[in-house]
Amino acid sequence: MVRVAIIGQGYVASIFAVGLERIKEGELGYYGIPLANELPIKVEDIKIVASYDVDKTKIGLPLSEIVQRYWKGNVPESLQEVFVRKGIHLGSLRNLPIEATGLEDEMTLKEAIERLVEEWKEKKVDVIINVPTTEAFTPFGKLEELEKAIKDNNKERLTATQAYAYAAAQYAKEVGGAAFVNAIPTLIANDPAFVELAKESNLVIFGDDGATGATPLTADILGHLAQRNRHVLDIVQFNIGGNTDFLALTDKERNKSKEYTKSSVVEDILGYDAPHFIKPTGYLEPLGDKKFIAMHIEYISFNGARDELIIAGRINDSPALAGLLVDLARLGKIAVDKKEFGTVYPVNAFYMKNPGPKEAKNIPRIIAYEKLRQWAGLPPRYL
Repeated sequence: MVRVAIIGQGYVASIFAVGLERIKEGELGYYGIPLANELPIKVEDIKIVASYDVDKTKIGLPLSEIVQRYWKGNVPESLQEVFVRKGIHLGSLRNLPIEATGLEDEMTLKEAIERLVEEWKEKKVDVIINVPTTEAFTPFGKLEELEKAIKDNNKERLTATQAYAYAAAQYAKEVGGAAFVNAIPTLIANDPAFVELAKESNLVIFGDDGATGATPLTADILGHLAQRNRHVLDIVQFNIGGNTDFLALTDKERNKSKEYTKSSVVEDILGYDAPHFIKPTGYLEPLGDKKFIAMHIEYISFNGARDELIIAGRINDSPALAGLLVDLARLGKIAVDKKEFGTVYPVNAFYMKNPGPKEAKNIPRIIAYEKLRQWAGLPPRYL
């Protein structure tokens, strides 16, 4: 059994919850889950035991009611058993049309973190999945600076994700091990402060920023071109969507966070920094969760030939990430059982746009997939 706590009960978390319960009820197969049921921990072994949000209209309601805002089909009755609890916001919903409230509004950050730790102990949480709205953030770099911000109750310095990651470390230290999955751009697996804290606290960190649509495809295409020694001249990749996360990305600082994790792939794979424009670029409400992606890559081939690749698509954003979370929840428990505390590159390299640790690089996902399978003790697929 893998007992999961969700941070941010929005589109991704709701589709994750619905899909998981529908699989348990025999309504769905394992499409969209990369490792399907190959792991020793089965998909059906995942149990959501806690959920957190800071939207006033969600707190106190059962998941069965919340997910209906994002899913129009039949809602599994099992989702009536988990109620959304008040989390930490630290301005994470600033400039969005949502009225937010958080634990830190009524207590210090230290007290809020202690509250979370006690609740996770009560629920015997194994894995904490972090999928709130994209934040504007500044990494800490040094553990002492992070600890000072908590001690000083510096609510302006910390983001919600950084506070949750710190809470996860305190929890893991008390119970002997836990995992924190950071599926948004805030640097946690790439911040040495959090990696150091994780290693000394029995915490596993996966991150940063789940790679779901155009980014892993770009990585594989660039890998294909690099292997054939074709020189890339320029790259354009963008996404436009209509869900809350794309609305949040209309904020310049939040967009900057996402742009960093998406564009880090170019030099890592090619070995040179080809001119590129890779970023989420717009919000259009009618698109909803089905985002539009477009890609244009120009390159030089043999005898100076100039070729171009032009790709366009519509991708359901939240299901793409939710399927990855099914794997990451199970891999988190496996990593804790293996005592691989800190961050785990073979996992991050496949599932994340900006795989930690900081000194690690993006690699084509085809190669990362085989490294992941080797780490998980599975036979190779293509080698």
